[in-house]
Amino acid sequence: MTSLTAIFGSSSEKPEEEELESEKLHNLYWNRAELKKEFAELKHEKLRLQERIAEQEGAAARSQQQLQQLEDLLLDPGQVFSAVTCYQLRALNLKCAAKIARFAEKLKQQREQKVHSKQLEIWRDNCLEKSAGIEARLGEQRIQTQMLEDRLQSERNRLATMSGLVRLFRGRSARASLEDLAEKIHAAEANQSAMLRELEELRVSEPPDTTGLDIATKRSINYMILAFAQKLYLLLRQHDVAELAMEAGVKSAAALNYGDKVTCERILDRICRSRESLAEKRAVADEMQTRAQRIAGQARFQSADDAVPISSTVATVFDIQPDGTVREYQQDLLADDYWGLAGVVSR
Repeated sequence: MTSLTAIFGSSSEKPEEEELESEKLHNLYWNRAELKKEFAELKHEKLRLQERIAEQEGAAARSQQQLQQLEDLLLDPGQVFSAVTCYQLRALNLKCAAKIARFAEKLKQQREQKVHSKQLEIWRDNCLEKSAGIEARLGEQRIQTQMLEDRLQSERNRLATMSGLVRLFRGRSARASLEDLAEKIHAAEANQSAMLRELEELRVSEPPDTTGLDIATKRSINYMILAFAQKLYLLLRQHDVAELAMEAGVKSAAALNYGDKVTCERILDRICRSRESLAEKRAVADEMQTRAQRIAGQARFQSADDAVPISSTVATVFDIQPDGTVREYQQDLLADDYWGLAGVVSR
């Protein structure tokens, strides 16, 4: 038997070898699964990078095409002045877009700060009101506790001064009264501790997060943004460059032709005067408010939850004169997305 064992090995070694082989196969299976998962992720990342490269190559090709078009325009004596005029108009359009964006952002921040300040004020008032209520109840509880302690002390003194015969007949009820008063004092002290914890929780409580602007506030912001856009439109309109600047902002220079040198110089002069008008600092708060109110009076919405009005209902431009008279022009600035209006209004 010993010789057979030496030749073939013991039967207990065989399961151990099988278990070891099984564990190796298990590890191999999971390693293969992990490798497949990593390979799929790398394949996905490769496709994403290839798409980005294609996008970048497309953008580079478009930029090169635009540059070539610009060079062709500048090399053409008949087109060079038109190209310069186009880019000056585009710069004017970008200037108006920047002014609109700054105005809208500043207005939104002011309203958000106002709403947040109001919410903080309400929260502080609520905290003060709750604190005052707790302190009033705490004061009453302290008075009641003091009265109970006085009664307890009085009962103790009365019990201590009882003669032996009186104590024999009344001592039990006196001690029961003392126990009852002690329990009431303990409950009153526990109640005071609870109210003190409430006061401490109020003291360390954090103010609420800003809930954002409601629909009515967003609408009022949009009325002011539209009023400001109308103001810019009227400033450019008086120099006959509003539509030209808008067109230059969306079309290529090669697609536009403003005429010969003399005509282009006239347009450039109007652009210069428009810039000067935009740079003027004039008090227009009352005018803006009046215009915003007129816009609000005509604005209509698709639903009660919409903050942006239907564009056709705010297509009237109000030109408010110094004497109070109002001229009206039809120009749908919102639908035509003058100066990126669609991207700056509150939604």
